[in-house]
Amino acid sequence: MRKQDPNVAAGLLLADLSLTLVALYLAALGRLHLPYGVRLTPFYVDLPWLVYVMAALVWLSVSAWFSVYTPRRRAPVLGEAWTIGRAVLLSNLAFAGLLYITFRDVPRLLFLYSLFLQMIFLVGLRMAIGFWQQLRHAEGRGTRVLIIGAGKVGQELAQRVTAGGEWTLVGYLDDDPAKLGETFAGAAVLGPTDRATRLIAHHRVEEVIFALPLRAHRSLEALVIALRNMPVRVRVVPDLFDLALFRATIEDFDGIPVIGLRDGAIDPANRLVKRVLDLVCAGIALILAAPIMLVIALIIRLDSAGPALFRQQRVGENGKLFTIYKFRSMRADADARQAAGPRQEGLQPPEKRPDDPRVTRAGRFLRRTSLDELPQLVNVLRGDMSLVGPRPELPWLVERYEAWQRRRFAVPPGMTGWWQVNGRSDRPMHLHTDDDLYYIQNYSPLLDLRILWRTIGVVLRGKGAY
Repeated sequence: MRKQDPNVAAGLLLADLSLTLVALYLAALGRLHLPYGVRLTPFYVDLPWLVYVMAALVWLSVSAWFSVYTPRRRAPVLGEAWTIGRAVLLSNLAFAGLLYITFRDVPRLLFLYSLFLQMIFLVGLRMAIGFWQQLRHAEGRGTRVLIIGAGKVGQELAQRVTAGGEWTLVGYLDDDPAKLGETFAGAAVLGPTDRATRLIAHHRVEEVIFALPLRAHRSLEALVIALRNMPVRVRVVPDLFDLALFRATIEDFDGIPVIGLRDGAIDPANRLVKRVLDLVCAGIALILAAPIMLVIALIIRLDSAGPALFRQQRVGENGKLFTIYKFRSMRADADARQAAGPRQEGLQPPEKRPDDPRVTRAGRFLRRTSLDELPQLVNVLRGDMSLVGPRPELPWLVERYEAWQRRRFAVPPGMTGWWQVNGRSDRPMHLHTDDDLYYIQNYSPLLDLRILWRTIGVVLRGKGAY
């Protein structure tokens, strides 16, 4: 059951369409016979054929939006079910809107029955397929894969192959004599690459994936030619893991395949949703908070000498520098003192302390309530930042980053983020990067909403804010 197979994708599409229409039909029968709501006659319950056509077209549109039937990286059973569940909910919302402007007489209970049944049918089908694939994998009956190359790339690929229930890893081929017989991810190195054709036939291999280092790609052409008459699918994993920040993308550039290494970690559809959420929420928040911000600015000026706003350079998406705005919570010369200290002595970055003598009286209150960050709404509207994202870091700290830490700049920095709702300043600064990478690798609009909701509780408790 591979989505890469067009027959499987078409079969899933037809099954989902059929189950969607069956759910709608059974919902009509249920509304007629179940003892809930006002008793209706068949005249009010029987649906015209156009309603079924509308339901089918809505599902086709929403499933295309969610890429339900397009090839993508294998997802666990629950992940696949979650994708289908979201598509069902959105399609029913769209369907309800269409019914409102076309067939208003469709009973509301009938619509709810249809939503409930479609959710059970489509999610149940994915769960059944997923568990069936895992059963086949346990029996060694999944798609049989041979990896050519047992180096870093091959071992990384093998871990992902064995993590799901769709593939069965037969083993590796590698020309390094020291690796012969070695086991990686539960599979052994079966021999050198010149034995490819014999071992593929002997082990009934269906997929061959080349995971060779760059220096070995000269032998790739000869191996592909040797496999041209064998009934196997051949694919190549480029040895670019050390260069790629996250998800490499492949596009056609006038007939030449081009791999993108610095593309955004968030796909365009989710990026659009994120930006719209930023503009709407930040715009409303800035309008509502404007009177409060004027009062805060006046209090800061009366409390200590210096400007009300604090401006500082930070590192944003793709390493771009921008000016961040905050209400000043320290003495006017505090930033210069901090910058001079650790860089001269080569010490670790200074951590925030609850008893920091540089913080003013007004600043202590602003930090505890997080009101000092309100001016960052302007950064969000300008596009320098997002409501949710990694911590906007100082340039001199970024200079000390290792290569893996720079992956956090694959998305815009945020006013709040995963690290803020999991400890804030109570956690050492060097642990923030792990939280930021977790956020990027698991991004979804729902995760943004979850973080925003948890931020409210964190701000009200004042935990870790100083």
